[in-house]
Amino acid sequence: MDRIYPLAVPKRRRLCCEVCEAPAERVCTACTVTYYCGVVHQRVDWDSIHEQICQLLIPLRTSMPFYNSEEERQHGLEQLRQRQKHLIEFCYTVGQKYLFEGKHEAAVPAALHSLRFRMNVFGLSSVQLVPAYLLLAEASLGLGQIVQAEEYLSQAQWTVLKSTECSDATQSLLHRNLGLLYIAKENYEEARYHLANDIYFASCAFGTEDIRTSGGYFHLANVFYGLKKLDVADTLYTKVSEIWNKYLSTRCQVLSEAHNQQIDLLGKRFETDTGLDEAQEAEAIQILTSIWIIRDSTSDTAPQKTIFILNTLVMLYYLMMNSSKAQEYAKKAFSLAEEHHLSVHEQSTIQEFLSLISAEQAHSTT
Repeated sequence: MDRIYPLAVPKRRRLCCEVCEAPAERVCTACTVTYYCGVVHQRVDWDSIHEQICQLLIPLRTSMPFYNSEEERQHGLEQLRQRQKHLIEFCYTVGQKYLFEGKHEAAVPAALHSLRFRMNVFGLSSVQLVPAYLLLAEASLGLGQIVQAEEYLSQAQWTVLKSTECSDATQSLLHRNLGLLYIAKENYEEARYHLANDIYFASCAFGTEDIRTSGGYFHLANVFYGLKKLDVADTLYTKVSEIWNKYLSTRCQVLSEAHNQQIDLLGKRFETDTGLDEAQEAEAIQILTSIWIIRDSTSDTAPQKTIFILNTLVMLYYLMMNSSKAQEYAKKAFSLAEEHHLSVHEQSTIQEFLSLISAEQAHSTT
């Protein structure tokens, strides 16, 4: 039974919907600590994040047990805090992944969970709330809700202004989202200003050649591409491609050396060899696929650039252990190299990857 009966609710206790904070009428029967205004929001939350964290919410939303000493009580509080911190990062990563996959509606409940846990752990005015506000702003932009996005961004900006401990990484995220807002409003001058600041702060935090800086270059390239300033856009797309290619090449080299020794870094096969979390993998797919689509339209005049981005996608999917996708892009690259009579070295590199993928597939079936 998942309906709430008012007489069963303690006096003065207000039960709110997990998604919209309206008065609740339903409860999740699996955890019995999460409430909804109706079936629609219950389904949205379940599909987004609740199914993955349902049981984890029970110890966080029920009364703490009686402890025999202050030491035990403090230990219990610390465990509670650590569980909340784990859920902050988990919900945030899931929300990011949804955004990069274009699933903006699904990102909202995950982002809301991350925001609420951040408020519980860090307080209502902490700069730690900013990433969750930005996640909600980006989801709102994806849903075409510009006014809602502006409200979340205003909250983020105000929190940053009040803080004396805002990191360069957080400043980078703020400016990136402001850039995306102005792109949506077609104010490209402001968009360029904020994306340039994004690149500056990300470079201060991670370096100019880091994959975490590449997102700023990519969005700035999109602005110039939309303004038909193709030479500038091409330079920025090349920069992004090179950053990801270098990162993935290094990962492939490490993996290859480990395979040659018949071990990997932990003495066993990794579940993923990219060194990225799920959100970063989704971002890589989104960025590199977008660049490939643009490169593919000019492959007759610049086939090397198309092959370069295809090879980068091959490495990404190979490291993600998606052999079919890796093989698909490797074949496209090989076909394009043959069609334009490119160097033997170009073709042999692609052929080497095709052989490696085939060997992996054969190994996985045995």
